[in-house]
Amino acid sequence: MAKEQLEVLNALDVAKTQWYHFTAIIIAGMGFFTDAYDLFCISLVTKLLGRIYYHVDGAAKPGSLPPNVAAAVNGVALVGTLAGQLFFGWLGDKLGRKRVYGLTLMLMVLCSVCSGLSLGRDAKAVMSTLCFFRFWLGFGIGGDYPLSATIMSEYASKKTRGAFIAAVFAMQGFGILAGGIFAIIMSSVFEAKYSAPAYQVDPIASTIPQADYLWRIIVMVGALPAALTYYWRMKMPETARYTALVAKNAKQAASDMSKVLQVDIEAETQKIEKLDGQPANSFGLFSSKFLRRHGLHLLGTASTWFLLDIAFYSQNLFQKDIFSAIGWIPPAQTMNAVQEVYRIARAQTLIALCSTVPGYWFTVAFIDKIGRFAIQLMGFFFMTVFMFAIAIPYKHWTHSENRIGFVVMYSFTFFFANFGPNATTFVVPAEIFPARLRSTCHGISAASGKLGAIVGAFGFLYLAQNQDKAKADAGYPAGIGVRNSLLVLGLVNLLGLLFTFLVPESKGKSLEEMSGENEVDERTGRSHGKYRSILFYFIFWASTFRFLTL
Repeated sequence: MAKEQLEVLNALDVAKTQWYHFTAIIIAGMGFFTDAYDLFCISLVTKLLGRIYYHVDGAAKPGSLPPNVAAAVNGVALVGTLAGQLFFGWLGDKLGRKRVYGLTLMLMVLCSVCSGLSLGRDAKAVMSTLCFFRFWLGFGIGGDYPLSATIMSEYASKKTRGAFIAAVFAMQGFGILAGGIFAIIMSSVFEAKYSAPAYQVDPIASTIPQADYLWRIIVMVGALPAALTYYWRMKMPETARYTALVAKNAKQAASDMSKVLQVDIEAETQKIEKLDGQPANSFGLFSSKFLRRHGLHLLGTASTWFLLDIAFYSQNLFQKDIFSAIGWIPPAQTMNAVQEVYRIARAQTLIALCSTVPGYWFTVAFIDKIGRFAIQLMGFFFMTVFMFAIAIPYKHWTHSENRIGFVVMYSFTFFFANFGPNATTFVVPAEIFPARLRSTCHGISAASGKLGAIVGAFGFLYLAQNQDKAKADAGYPAGIGVRNSLLVLGLVNLLGLLFTFLVPESKGKSLEEMSGENEVDERTGRSHGKYRSILFYFIFWASTFRFLTL
């Protein structure tokens, strides 16, 4: 039996779209713009770092980062992000969303700048300093995930909540795009001012001394958009759901939202006290009650995010090698260091412009119309289809006459990742858990995703290497090749589709309805995804039986 909703929460649920909604999207979204820029800009400059710090005299190819260094530089920010998601997710439920929000932003700004100032007497010292600051940069970025999602979900109306949370996340697309565009501009400026021969013409002169400034500028500029929004983050009031349901301050919640919504809202102190007395609103994360109510939900959000990020981050990290195979990026020895940065940035920008950014905004447009479950299921399905369509006839796509088709197919996997699970895995954990555990559970789900990203970032640096060790990148052992790596990713996407059946649909429902916080009888707090869970287990075990009997 459902309880009557608090007036302040009901006012938020039924509010028409107002200016404060867009303000919240911009304030939270600029954090994600910075997150994406900082996480993905490193892939633009790793080749340049290899040329600058790991040049080998007499080598036929330009210097490249040793495998352990490349793994650290690419992956250390992801490790920091995972830790930050868990820590700040927990802290956001303990201290409040607003109090922690500014701290994560300042950490991102400071560490972005410090990453570009990484200094040392030799390559080892520079890379160690860079990795140190990128870990703490990732730690700050990690906090932005649960806090931004939770704040937006608790501010939005139930009619448009999915679109608003997805819009915050969609700023990632613009961050990736901005990183590529800025790298194109800066490399063009450096190439015009400091012209240099190709590596095969003059290995030493091909890497100009000024190139050491190029990568630092690209890394540091990510601090600017985050710094510009710090003041506005501090001006945002605490969310009414945290103030009323967690801090139990009815008067403050009503006062804050009266100013935001510009309506009079009654402070219902007695109703909040009554809510606090319900056993259904007091269980903790590690209780049997949580396991019974939300255990499958948390498994669903964590597992799907984990599987999605294995595929998503591995693609981003070895996409420049795919571009080399199809001719978008010429052999490294035919370019100088700055030209290589330009080519890699141009390829990433084209993919972001044609597939990544549109995919995000398709989700924004349709998530409150067709629902989270349908979009996530559809996304995983088409990612699986396109991944296998690329992998199975892989040699066909690498022929010069089929290169454009290869890029189109590859772009579609990114499009359906973003018009699919890359957005919905961020949205749903902010909607289905109780207010006192919402940020924590979102942090756990997001950290599971970053664990998958680490698997993709570290694992596929090795797996995607050529099966012939002589043709593998310098310092790497033989791998399974790009084709087999894509086949593995196709299977990962298929698993993501199956685990989606554990995730409940939250379209058009209030946060309290989804979390069970508006239910008087605790026994009615049953899983919203019960029937999907049964279907999931049937499909999973049927597939397993079929596989074992082949």
